[in-house]
Amino acid sequence: MSKADLEEILRDALEDERKAEATYAAVIEKFGEVRPFINIIDAERRHSAAIERQMTRLGFAIPSNHWEGKGVAPDTLAEACSMAIEAEIENIALYDRLLPAIADDVVRQVLQNLQDASHDNHLPAFHRCLEREESGDGRGFGRAGRGGPGHGRGRGRGCRS
Repeated sequence: MSKADLEEILRDALEDERKAEATYAAVIEKFGEVRPFINIIDAERRHSAAIERQMTRLGFAIPSNHWEGKGVAPDTLAEACSMAIEAEIENIALYDRLLPAIADDVVRQVLQNLQDASHDNHLPAFHRCLEREESGDGRGFGRAGRGGPGHGRGRGRGCRS
């Protein structure tokens, strides 16, 4: 694998993480501080930072973030949860394509960790979000600061990354 190939892989991964962050930011702007978006947007920021650290370590320039402020939220929170499910599935598939080509052990481990977070944490959290919204229990449920079960800013199950 050439250095240029590795740089392209890291750029592709960073692009996807930044797109998710922008989209989740738009959802939060439209619907308020609703879980799991408020937890997972922080994870997406950490994912981007992890990729940027690898780019810096390898001497690659970090590209500007052209996604900032350009995310779009759908009309309903249920649609936002569904959209997020698709985005996380696409993220997992992206890492499935990228990981086999990576010769650098550190980069491979970092990207594997990011894929694991999407698969094991983000995807299940968004599935629960969709189930909650479709069941009719979603009215206000999961919003930060409301009190009661399932509410607040704490790290919910599935939002560890």
